Amino acid sequence: MDVDGPPVVRAWVEDESRLPTGAWPRTVPAVEQVVREGFRPARGVTLLVGENGSGKSTIVEALAEAYGLSPEGGTPWGRHTTRATESPLGGALRLRRGLATGRYGFFLRAETMHSWYTFLEDHPAGHDREPVFHEMSHGESFLEVLRTRFDGPGFYCLDEPEAALSFSATLALIGTLADVARLGGQVVCATHSPVLAALPGARLLEVGDWGLRETAWEDLELVTHWRSYLEAPGRYLRHVLD
Repeated sequence: MDVDGPPVVRAWVEDESRLPTGAWPRTVPAVEQVVREGFRPARGVTLLVGENGSGKSTIVEALAEAYGLSPEGGTPWGRHTTRATESPLGGALRLRRGLATGRYGFFLRAETMHSWYTFLEDHPAGHDREPVFHEMSHGESFLEVLRTRFDGPGFYCLDEPEAALSFSATLALIGTLADVARLGGQVVCATHSPVLAALPGARLLEVGDWGLRETAWEDLELVTHWRSYLEAPGRYLRHVLD
């Protein structure tokens, strides 16, 4: 497929009254920045890196919802809900799409993939060779999703995909995301993994009390902490164990 731009050029909030000031999720600095300034994902891969509660997953989830992806994981054509917990940001976001791009996308949300596997079994789509994800280990099922769903141009959202993956499997994920970008796809991913954050050519956005800031891999707080911990675990553990 020939494309003239990424699937999503930019996202913005058209009507801020749908997200009251002082109420969640605008109390999260990164979300407030998106509401005020909008969000422009990179043409290839954008990685959001930050602590728990920093807002990275809220932003990725909202982008997926605004694109039309199932908020609990999956494609635009297979929606399922077990318990709606999404923030109102997704409903308030508007997207400018690239020219001549398709509508395919996939949302890999680590915490809800188990229910998505069940949804597939309950709603077969005529795939003669659809994998039985429930019969695989957690990590194997994630890798099979990557193999069967991340295979061409589209808009791919991932929320902490490394949660199920070993070190070597995370390297395989890096290869998959790089292939997607080469094929003209676009990726926005929230992660805690310094391994995944090292993906060559990715745009890194560090998420925290400051909001969103672009940075380099070696300057990420995540990388600094992991380096220090691996050099001397005792410096960290004594504060926990004592």
